[in-house]
Amino acid sequence: MKQAPRSWFYKLSTTLCSLGFSPTISDTSLFIHFKNDIILFVLIYVDDILITGNSTTAIQSLITKLSKHFGLKNIGRLHYFLGVEAHWTSSGSLHLAQTKFIYDLLHKANMGSSKPQPTPMLSTSRLTKDVTTAFDDPSLYRFVVGSLQYLLITRPKLSYSVNRVCQFMHNPQHHHWKTVKRILRYLAGTSTHGLQLRHSSHLSLNAFADADWGSDPDDRKSTSELVVYFGSNPIAWLSKKQKVVSRSSTEA
Repeated sequence: MKQAPRSWFYKLSTTLCSLGFSPTISDTSLFIHFKNDIILFVLIYVDDILITGNSTTAIQSLITKLSKHFGLKNIGRLHYFLGVEAHWTSSGSLHLAQTKFIYDLLHKANMGSSKPQPTPMLSTSRLTKDVTTAFDDPSLYRFVVGSLQYLLITRPKLSYSVNRVCQFMHNPQHHHWKTVKRILRYLAGTSTHGLQLRHSSHLSLNAFADADWGSDPDDRKSTSELVVYFGSNPIAWLSKKQKVVSRSSTEA
């Protein structure tokens, strides 16, 4: 039934709330539980559930309680979730990558045997609206660029180049597709790259921002970039074209 996913989430979220969890404001699928010195996190995607926290005993107790309400299958330590692969190192660090997702994307774009490139975009590249002819398969362009957006989960370095090619999804041209193919060639040589999350002794919050100062040849707008670190780990990043703020004044 169409209502089944909604009913399932309602049942699961109601059960978690009865166990002392609360949904976060930023993501209603993420539930948090604080009690004394114990912190638990539960992330839900349909019937896939991630459970983590600072107490192994509390995690196992939660699994036991949920088993009384639902038929659960514990598949152990996190290794794959929604296209993101998790690899644990001997030092305790967590490496997040999307290698399989990249291989599937290259195959669907008929670039599985493409020659790798050292960078996702040339520093001299200036994409414009109307320079070449229209790309003959705009659906493929939108599919690939949309998939590249999902790769930003673990590939902050792609933020600027993906932001640029996203701006032409309504009317892609051949030189836009050429830039997309370079991004794919870069991914072909860096498919195992991703995020390395490490233990940090200093949990300070630091943010860095910059702009390219009016480099867009069509509207002369700037593109801003932002990255936020919690300790030594990046937790948020963004690349976005700036908006023009106009001010008007009236004479008395």
